Amino acid sequence: MSLTEKKCIACSGGTPLLTASERETLIKQISGWEIETEKKLVKSFSFKDFSEPMKLANKVWAVAELEGHHPDLFVCWGKLKVEIWTHAAGGLTESDFILAAKIDQAAN
Repeated sequence: MSLTEKKCIACSGGTPLLTASERETLIKQISGWEIETEKKLVKSFSFKDFSEPMKLANKVWAVAELEGHHPDLFVCWGKLKVEIWTHAAGGLTESDFILAAKIDQAAN
């Protein structure tokens, strides 16, 4: 099953973090994302104006609400930066990669 077909799972703090091997397997299934400090996924989207990053931020908001998993969004002229990690777990879980895949799908 692809990441976009899966559903984010709510974390109450007991969700185990992914191992380095698991992270490396999942990162290959998403495009343009980087693992930062082994704890979060980061991707920047570039645009030629201010309205396009805002439009994508709103699409990301809609996906996040449906999934019950919320990234940090940083919007500025010509750019949207997205950071994802499972706050309650303190690092990366499969849900982070699911959300990243769904954000990529919304961006296309």
